[in-house]
Amino acid sequence: MKKLSKVLALLLAMVMTASLFAGCSGDQESQAPADTSAAADTSAATEDPSQEAKGDTPLVVGYSAFSNKFSPFFSETAYDQDVYAMTSLSLLTSDRQGAIVEKGKTGETRPYNGTDYTYYGPADLTVTQNADGTVFYDFELRDDITFSDGEPVTVDDVIFSMYVLCDPSYDGSSTLFAQPIQGMEAYRSDMKALSSLLIEAGRDNADFTLWDEATQTKFWTEADDAVKALAQDIVDYCVAAGYAADANDVQTAAGAWGFSPAENTIDSFAEALWAAYGNDVQKMIDTEKANLTMGEYFPTWSDYALSMVTVADPVANIAGIQKTGDNTLRIVMDKFDATAIYQLGITIAPMHYYGETEKYDYENNKFGFDKGDLSHVRSVTTQPLGAGPYKFIQFKDGVVNFEANETYFLGAPKTKYVNFLECLNDGDKLNGIITGTIDIADPTFSTDNIAAIEEANGGELVGPVITTNTVDNLGYGYIGQCAKVQKVGNDPYSEESKALRKAYATILAVYRDVAIDSYYGDRASVINYPISNTSWAAPQSSDDGYRVAFSVDVNGNDIYTSDMTDEQKYAAAKEAALGFFEKAGFTVENGKVTAAPEGASLEVEAWIPADGVGDHPAFMIFSEAQKAFEEIGITFKIKDLSNSSDLWTALSAQSVAIWAAAWGATPDPDMYQIYYADVANGGANPGGSNYQYAIADAELDKLILEARASADQAYRKAVYKTCLDIIIDHAVEIPTYQRQNAVLFSTERVNLDTITPDITTFYGWMSEIQNTELN
Repeated sequence: MKKLSKVLALLLAMVMTASLFAGCSGDQESQAPADTSAAADTSAATEDPSQEAKGDTPLVVGYSAFSNKFSPFFSETAYDQDVYAMTSLSLLTSDRQGAIVEKGKTGETRPYNGTDYTYYGPADLTVTQNADGTVFYDFELRDDITFSDGEPVTVDDVIFSMYVLCDPSYDGSSTLFAQPIQGMEAYRSDMKALSSLLIEAGRDNADFTLWDEATQTKFWTEADDAVKALAQDIVDYCVAAGYAADANDVQTAAGAWGFSPAENTIDSFAEALWAAYGNDVQKMIDTEKANLTMGEYFPTWSDYALSMVTVADPVANIAGIQKTGDNTLRIVMDKFDATAIYQLGITIAPMHYYGETEKYDYENNKFGFDKGDLSHVRSVTTQPLGAGPYKFIQFKDGVVNFEANETYFLGAPKTKYVNFLECLNDGDKLNGIITGTIDIADPTFSTDNIAAIEEANGGELVGPVITTNTVDNLGYGYIGQCAKVQKVGNDPYSEESKALRKAYATILAVYRDVAIDSYYGDRASVINYPISNTSWAAPQSSDDGYRVAFSVDVNGNDIYTSDMTDEQKYAAAKEAALGFFEKAGFTVENGKVTAAPEGASLEVEAWIPADGVGDHPAFMIFSEAQKAFEEIGITFKIKDLSNSSDLWTALSAQSVAIWAAAWGATPDPDMYQIYYADVANGGANPGGSNYQYAIADAELDKLILEARASADQAYRKAVYKTCLDIIIDHAVEIPTYQRQNAVLFSTERVNLDTITPDITTFYGWMSEIQNTELN
């Protein structure tokens, strides 16, 4: 029996309770977590830096659910990142067009929309490309900035922060360690996690040089217990779902899950799981983590995973991170990388708080913690502290409380208190502004929400109740297909497997126009390449080679003509899809698919985080496609998730065939994080998101690295166009829409003259939050 999709209701995390007002859990797009490696927005100078915060009425901002990981090192969601961003200061900042400000210390004036704006930051940056190919990034910090607790911000804090992000045990989302900084590889390769070493050595290891026998025995005993617990929960789920008669029907349940135990017992099922993973419990965890909560099954797993063991001659420092003076720092890279300047925009974390001052001595290679041990850094994950405009007070009952940082280097905030309030959904955000419990919010700019805004305002988006500010979203919506699930036979990258994915993509793509127009109206547009239209690298319709996504048939001929009606296009898409199914090895008779080749099926399940009620931009695409697929013999099942986090867990396990979501983007259109597979080294890209698509293409890898290595924007755009064509050819992604973001301000309660002027995709309302006042 075909293996069932595993991320159902088996081991869901505890549901977050609602706050006193409302809690916001649902971004209907299910947008990927933002990349913390990009430089965060900071503010332009206030007109009156000496003005003190006034008034005790808090500014209330409606938010989606927080995960309580408010750390500049370990936060995972955009919402948590906004919490620490309120309290923090980045080494670099960007302007309204997303370009890095290199003279933050002295101030840099740049025009935008007819107005000159001056941008400030904690440091000046000078970039020098040397004749030998190396690159120097020289920073000079201001000497008058303090953290909110009064301690000075120094180069030592920057060095500490970089060493945390580059530690061998670091497992957060930053990829600073992937930059070509001199000495980085050597520094990180002298240690390995105890868990990986134990797995590599195996159960029968007799060499106890690096650990003792008791540790090894304990590890495998706990691993066995964890796998048995997993096997039992799988059986229990399958019984509840009706796939097995009762708890004694282990073999039937295991078969529904894709395993064949020799005996009808939990122990035998556990043995089958072990056999499938070759005793690699870590691989099992990575694959099964959609269902496996390590804290529950293997409570001491982190003890092994975070315990680092020295396996080579110790490397004491990273040669390319160099303190050059009391307020100066140099980063040396072996080669130019276009993304490096964004990666270097790290959050400056106070070493005296996140680290241990007695363990810092730059001259003696001590950097604020013991190498391989970030336990102290992790211990304050829920309590951020930094040099930002606000101080974190607490997170309680669904509310994050902030108080103004009177020593903020751009001037004390004019509003003393700010609360981030969790809301259950978009409706609560909008209703909160209308009823007076919320001052600022960012609900999805859907047709329904627009109608509600206009009703409140007497017919306008800007009126006496709500002021609406819109910009293009730094990201885009898409429909994904996992190559390892959507394939024919055993090769996810064969022409047959590509044809299978193109068959589905062709029908899904043809319904994009009607669905996006229905959900967003003119607040979004359909896109044809997997890249945000906000990017300079996005192909334009006037460019040579531009083509509507999935608009050619199996022979490369155009499917549609300009005079076709919508119904004619839908019919043409079904005909083209049949051609792709046939190329994939399916049997096609009389306009229907009647049989599937080995390793494929006549049915597929598509996941969409639409709150369980169909509230998602792509839901109509799925609904219309479902009917079209049924007409040609394919069963297209729609799984509407009420909890979007289930989707990300399942994608991590590569257990979803088709899904709808959205990518967040960064100012530089680098494709490394999402599409680089590192085929040359076995297809493992640490920290990347490529596992979702499971695309592996050596030519794509090569082009991504080539584009990174150039400073020529025109050349990079041409290379990225080739990359985008390769991604479309693999059909792992159906680009869907570019939407607008809306930030709603209460016209009655917020002094609109004090909000950040000329808000853009790259420069949000929080960028100058120190100036924002209530009426």
